[in-house]
Amino acid sequence: MFFVEVILPLSLAKTFTYRVSEAEFHFVKNGMRVVVPFGKSKMYTALIIDKHQNEPTLYEAKEIDQILDEKPIVTQFQITHWQWIASYYMCAIGDVYRGAMPSALLLESETIISQKQSVIIEEAELTDDEFLVYQALQHQSSLRIQDITAILNKKNVFPVIQKLIDKQVLVLHEEVQELYKPKLVRYVRLHSKYDLNSGLGDLLESLKSSSKQREIVLAYFQLSAKDKQPISVKQLVETANSSSAILKALIEKQIFEDYFIQEDRVNFIGNPQENALELSNAQQEAFHQIQTSFTTQEVCLLHGLTSSGKTEIYIKLIEEQLASGKQVLYLLPEIALTTQLVGRLRTYFGDKVGVYHSKYSTNERVELWKQVLEQSPKAQIVIGARSALFLPFSNLSLIVVDEEHEQTFKQVDPAPRYHARDAAIVLANYHKAKVLLGSATPSIESYFNAQSNKYGLVELTERYGNVQLPEIELVDLKDSYFRKKMTGHFSATLIEAITAALSLGEQVILFQNRRGYSPIIECLTCGNVPQCQQCDVSLTYHQHKNQLRCHYCGYAMAKPTQCHSCSSIDLATKGFGTEQIEQELKAIFPDAKTGRMDQDTTRGKFGFEKIIDSFKNQEIQILVGTQMLAKGLDFNNVSLVGIMNADTMLYHPDFRAFERSFQMMTQVAGRAGRSEKQGKVVIQTYNPEHNTIQQVTRNDYVGMYKEQLYDRQIYKYPPYFRIIRLTLKHRDFDKVKEGSMWLYQVMSQNLNMPVLGPEEPPISRIRNEYIRTILIKIPQTAPIGNTKKTIQKMLTSFEAVPQYRSIKVAVNVDYY
Repeated sequence: MFFVEVILPLSLAKTFTYRVSEAEFHFVKNGMRVVVPFGKSKMYTALIIDKHQNEPTLYEAKEIDQILDEKPIVTQFQITHWQWIASYYMCAIGDVYRGAMPSALLLESETIISQKQSVIIEEAELTDDEFLVYQALQHQSSLRIQDITAILNKKNVFPVIQKLIDKQVLVLHEEVQELYKPKLVRYVRLHSKYDLNSGLGDLLESLKSSSKQREIVLAYFQLSAKDKQPISVKQLVETANSSSAILKALIEKQIFEDYFIQEDRVNFIGNPQENALELSNAQQEAFHQIQTSFTTQEVCLLHGLTSSGKTEIYIKLIEEQLASGKQVLYLLPEIALTTQLVGRLRTYFGDKVGVYHSKYSTNERVELWKQVLEQSPKAQIVIGARSALFLPFSNLSLIVVDEEHEQTFKQVDPAPRYHARDAAIVLANYHKAKVLLGSATPSIESYFNAQSNKYGLVELTERYGNVQLPEIELVDLKDSYFRKKMTGHFSATLIEAITAALSLGEQVILFQNRRGYSPIIECLTCGNVPQCQQCDVSLTYHQHKNQLRCHYCGYAMAKPTQCHSCSSIDLATKGFGTEQIEQELKAIFPDAKTGRMDQDTTRGKFGFEKIIDSFKNQEIQILVGTQMLAKGLDFNNVSLVGIMNADTMLYHPDFRAFERSFQMMTQVAGRAGRSEKQGKVVIQTYNPEHNTIQQVTRNDYVGMYKEQLYDRQIYKYPPYFRIIRLTLKHRDFDKVKEGSMWLYQVMSQNLNMPVLGPEEPPISRIRNEYIRTILIKIPQTAPIGNTKKTIQKMLTSFEAVPQYRSIKVAVNVDYY
């Protein structure tokens, strides 16, 4: 008897055993996909991770349905790495598999509905809905669930289908369809009978009467003489300024014939520059230090000021690896950054750069997956957001994690809740590769690791081309409001600075970390604030759609004309977001062109590119944006950065609030004055004496690091303690309260370490589910693996309690 061990793309922690024939057993390899039946009738794409001959004892192994691949599409490195992620981040291996694969490679079966043959049906006995479905099946042999949803215009169609099955009208069966389709491009060539010279004369003679067809033929000759490459239908029709109908007539006359060639969806045609990169002395020095550090250590932290030219050093290191034919992974925290960086890397490496992130379609992602697997030269360097970590590398030698302090490297939902920086270090370890972490404001853990010689540390203390750091000016909002020196949310100082920058033809960036128009609408008569029906938050007002929206569940309603509580028409907005800033700008500077960059304006596939390009080409003079702006973007002509309100970040209920505020403000300030002229930063705050804000003005990272480290040690936070956060959710308030209390008591009795909770988070209800959190602080001395096993046992026993089974528990390891 022969068996394979497989992972299913479901939230299941264990692997499953299926039976195969002897021939299949010798054909399949680890990392191939097979379709297997699971449950009563569903089929899933499973991944083989082992072959053996041990029959399972608890259940009878089913047979596999079919083998999908001819050779493995997942490498052994990936399987090992995924198992590490599942065990370290305490999630199911199925979650990791589902999160890692492009969805086009994970086929799920679809229920196909067809009419039962040889059964006589009394049409009069069917209800209206049932009759519509029956009638549709008379016209086509089978329907899918979404077809029936469309026919009946109902969300829940299962009751109708069930009744038709009971009446023996329908039968169901499952079918798996391949989702990925290669892109085929249609080309034309001249029919073989016209190859000889005598044939061409006859051809032009026969087309005398129809001038349009003749034009296309002449255009074809021009193109084929110019490039000796195949000619696509699109190219030919455009060159001849004609239509595809005329071309079709020529194909029917057998003058042309058409054929298809498979092409990649994302093609970069770039000519790499001939001249090599010149590093400045400081960069050259840092480059050598990194190389030296890599001889003894696996990970190196590059701490360089904003605009000190870290990217050039990365490019130099990548050049070395490519010369020896290795693969390089370049991780970025934000999709907006990839657009700008890809352009920069293309000028050096041409078409060796592949890009992988969620704004690409699944088909485009599958293509890159295959290129990396085949070690194609098109994907020797892969740039991507955190998901690029899961690609099938087999020859990896360097991972660059740029802006390593960014919180977007941490996946929040759904599982696996991994941190890309930490997972990248483990992945590099399997490949015997090196990791370079780069940042102007490193996270406290990374800097701590570098100080304690776990990582190498290289400092880059001057900006590229000796450009000075921007001058930072603080504006006290209390004072400005008191002296009536405010226009809307702009202080007189900021308005003067913007006017000066615009008059010199320079560009301005304004930062406000809130989208929408204003976060609260309040009734001035009774003080009522419209709340979301499903979450415990106030609704944000979006002016361009004239509606109130919840930023957690997406619930929206039209803007009320009167208070829902007391019917008063005195409604006022409180607080401000990017939309309101943009509107005030138009009033204060009517001639300036303004743009806005937040989640609302960058929804489309090329949303980021359009805004970044128009700002780079100086079509936009003032750009207002949220934190997307703060990360590593490079604009030469920006001389002024305004931070609208520095206090919103400082007072977050989070132990990292000060560290995050420092990083965010320093990064935003670093966008100013990146070429010859010194830039300027205006920070508006109600609290100019605050220590963190003072550290930003002095650019004093080490001061901030030492102060935060002192606090972290006293209050038992990382890097001295590791934290695991458990989140319990349920629609019943009392049940989640009881369940979280039960779990907390079990944990505090069995773990000899601080367990905090159960606590209501700042937003204690989202999508009608009440939330409770428990924090477990694990000291550095405790063995982390055994502690996690103990916690997992407690969670298993929690699930075994019947009344708590319906409570959802999410485990988030290193949630910060």
